[in-house]
Amino acid sequence: MAKIKHKTKRAFSKRVKVTGTGKVVRKHGYRSHLAHNKTTKQKRHLKKDTVFNKSALKTLKQAL
Repeated sequence: MAKIKHKTKRAFSKRVKVTGTGKVVRKHGYRSHLAHNKTTKQKRHLKKDTVFNKSALKTLKQAL
């Protein structure tokens, strides 16, 4: 039997990037809306990208 191919979830693939080591990187949310209530430190930390949890990796790779 042939292996079933999955279509890429295009909306998801536009929001994430896979690194060379296989980690999935994403942007933080909660940065633009009501940002004036957040501290400068909060906003500065939200600028940086973050890595998805290892537990969700299998599901994420399937979506890509």
